[in-house]
Amino acid sequence: MIERIKIRNFKCFRQVDLPLRCLTVLTGTNGAGKSSLIQALLLVRQASEDERASVVQLNGPYGLEIGEADDALHAAAEDQDIQVSLSIAGSWRDFNFSAVIEERTLHLPITHRPKPLPEALSAPGMPFTYLNAERLGPRDQLSVTSDEILNIGVGVRGEYVAQAITLRERDVVAEALRHPGAPAVQTLRAQVEAWMSDIVRPIRIEAQWPLGMTASMIRFQAPNMESQSLRPGNIGFGVSYSLPIIVAGLAVGHGILIIENPEAHLHPGGQSKLGRFLGRVAGTGAQVIIETHSDHILNGIRRAAVDDHTIDPSDLVIHYFDGSESSPIPIDVGVGGRMSSWPPGFFDQLDQDLGRLAYAKREARRAAQNSDR
Repeated sequence: MIERIKIRNFKCFRQVDLPLRCLTVLTGTNGAGKSSLIQALLLVRQASEDERASVVQLNGPYGLEIGEADDALHAAAEDQDIQVSLSIAGSWRDFNFSAVIEERTLHLPITHRPKPLPEALSAPGMPFTYLNAERLGPRDQLSVTSDEILNIGVGVRGEYVAQAITLRERDVVAEALRHPGAPAVQTLRAQVEAWMSDIVRPIRIEAQWPLGMTASMIRFQAPNMESQSLRPGNIGFGVSYSLPIIVAGLAVGHGILIIENPEAHLHPGGQSKLGRFLGRVAGTGAQVIIETHSDHILNGIRRAAVDDHTIDPSDLVIHYFDGSESSPIPIDVGVGGRMSSWPPGFFDQLDQDLGRLAYAKREARRAAQNSDR
């Protein structure tokens, strides 16, 4: 597990040092550095996948769209060295990249990487899964990849989710990850159905990779319409956006799962349940890193710790990015789900809005009473 991350000279980070835990939540204002932290991890992932590679690409792999080397380097950097250091099992592993801005390069040369490479970052396939905020919506056909079977995951945008289900539908899901309402059901496809039915809507899933086709398909059935196959476009965006998260969560094992905006297109109850699911995933040995703007996701994670008891509160940390130049504010979850601090702007908009609405209601009542006099 990655215990800490230090970033130097990368984008908005002149110097930052943050603890990471089994489940790390990144939240806060827009453009404050949450995605940049994830991008730093994705550059390290690139550098770890192939020890023969001499550069990391700034655009393309893992959906990165950083631009040129000048865009990757902190504006006030005193040199052109970008460093990402990870503490794993008490030992620091340094990755160094050179931002040669004079040449307008779209990559960063790798000037140093540790040996051996961290297993958590070099493992192929599902053990390292990153899901972009721009996941695919409903599609009649999905992509397939020609990678080796062990290397096939759900894809950065969920584009390979049908192929992944087809190849792994009979895999046995760890008992601790099985849905509480279906603990005796072992196979991946059946557990995906159980979790999706709970989080999004009651549903049955049929994933196909037809023989002779370089495309895959997903079809759905509602429990009360088992004879009728439903196209993805007729069942809603929430299903398409959530499905790769559930598949990856059940298959990541003791690897790393990074998700941007898991709450997208889900109703509040589904967001809370998805947070509880991700807490369970982290509690069974995976390292989960989430970027979110949803208080429902956060509260679901808190419930996983204090209601479901599927993850220990000490294994959670929330980093609040407030848009200032100071480091993000770390927030712990304590007994009863209590937050160690509640800085201004941290999921307090509901209280502010309700307060203003209550004030407006009182003012309207006072105005009505005065007009009656």
